[in-house]
Amino acid sequence: MTSTGVRTSLRLLTAVALVATSGLSPAFAQLSAPSVPPASQPAPAPAPGTPQGQPAQPTPIQGPASVADLADDLLGAVVNISTSQHVTGTEGQGPVPMPELPEGSPFQDFFDEFFKNREGQNQGPRDVQSLGSGFVIDAQEGIVVTNNHVIADADAIEVIFADGGKLKAELVGRDTKTDLAVLKVDAKARKLTSVQFGNSDEMRIGDWVMAVGNPFGLGGTVTVGIISARNRDINSGPYDDFIQTDAAINRGNSGGPLFNMRGEVIGINTAIISPSGGSIGIGFSIPAKMASGVVSQIREFGETRRGWLGVRIQPVTDDIAESLNMDRAHGALVAGVIKGGPVDNGSIQPGDVVLKFDGKDVREMRDLPRVVADSPVGKAVDVVIVRKGVEQTVQVTLGRLEDSEEAEVAEGTDAPEAAEPDVVENATTLGMTIGELTDEQRETFSIAKEVSGVLISEVAEGSAAAEKGIEPGEVITEIAQESVASPKDVLDRVQALKEQGRKNALLMLASKTGELRFVTLRID
Repeated sequence: MTSTGVRTSLRLLTAVALVATSGLSPAFAQLSAPSVPPASQPAPAPAPGTPQGQPAQPTPIQGPASVADLADDLLGAVVNISTSQHVTGTEGQGPVPMPELPEGSPFQDFFDEFFKNREGQNQGPRDVQSLGSGFVIDAQEGIVVTNNHVIADADAIEVIFADGGKLKAELVGRDTKTDLAVLKVDAKARKLTSVQFGNSDEMRIGDWVMAVGNPFGLGGTVTVGIISARNRDINSGPYDDFIQTDAAINRGNSGGPLFNMRGEVIGINTAIISPSGGSIGIGFSIPAKMASGVVSQIREFGETRRGWLGVRIQPVTDDIAESLNMDRAHGALVAGVIKGGPVDNGSIQPGDVVLKFDGKDVREMRDLPRVVADSPVGKAVDVVIVRKGVEQTVQVTLGRLEDSEEAEVAEGTDAPEAAEPDVVENATTLGMTIGELTDEQRETFSIAKEVSGVLISEVAEGSAAAEKGIEPGEVITEIAQESVASPKDVLDRVQALKEQGRKNALLMLASKTGELRFVTLRID
């Protein structure tokens, strides 16, 4: 990792060192952390002298007097994960970066000379070693859980226990989307201590938690804090739902457990925000509810098997909510349906807004992929949607998410069937010049033959359409959830919305390759 001065960054918590012909073995940090709650306490008695009838001032609740007994029971289950990878001179970290020193440091000349002599030095084959943490969840089977980035690309994996004992580990399976990995050691080679997953959904902001790691194989390190926030999205993957904690988490703690005060694992420490690699009290942990499901699937199948709905979605903005007569912006807007997918039978259509999935609220767009992925393949579920302003429930049967299917989500969706076009001259509306989508225009703008609708040939600079990112070559397929096939259709729909007193128009646009999206344009 290149040292470029002090700047806040998101870091994985794995400690990595270069061991080879180089004389310097720098370690660098990466991400982490979250948590769970103590038993409720009786309300404090009114303080002496409190006037009758007035509420007593709340007594501040202190942190746990000690977690020594809890830590003593759990440290044996937390392990160090040591990996090694042999790289050639063109791989790995490259030359060791010169550290940043305070201005005027007496060591400046020494470091200048040292690193100057190393410039251009041949980086021959060497071993890259990585250190992280993990924990045993099944003592009988020898199952260990850690982060995927701790063991990624490893040639050999070794588990080091709190007493210094070591066992070789084999990789059972991994999931890159949630950054989880499952390892297996020989349970007959030594007596193992295990811990269990708890219910992370029960945890509340302010609950006490304890983070434990074994970063360098020297034994467990214990820190205590609270849950600072829940449902954090740090843009590390498609299913981000992190617990945030202020329990100190430092490098080498990736994959370590976050415990509640009952000794249950409610999170797996994965990331921190830090300018230097050390803890500043902002750590992130994968919730146990998500992790336990992934781990179970990896143990059973050697891989994850996620549910798949087969739709492309986008956020519901305030403008879109207004266009659909929704009282507020919430849910996930279906922008397209994957051909051959589970809902390609019309049960869910472009323009629908998903509000609930299998009884779970979809508050915003990112909630839907997570709840769908957590659902069993082949399960029939009820989905509450808003379609053309009317709330209704439809039932769908989930498929299985495959990598190839994910590629389809990014590439192709069904385009609306072409209607017989009317021959109409070009027109201007809502800051756009629109016209017939002829074969000549298809060739000019490289529009796929599957795309049909009304061509946008020009967008006025500074117009509402330009501000919404609409570009020439896009095609209007629907306005206010009704198909359009000619410029006259577009003008008629806009005029009808004006007569209805509507302030904006909801347009479904197709890109040149057929990908669909919704935008709203003001018409008042």
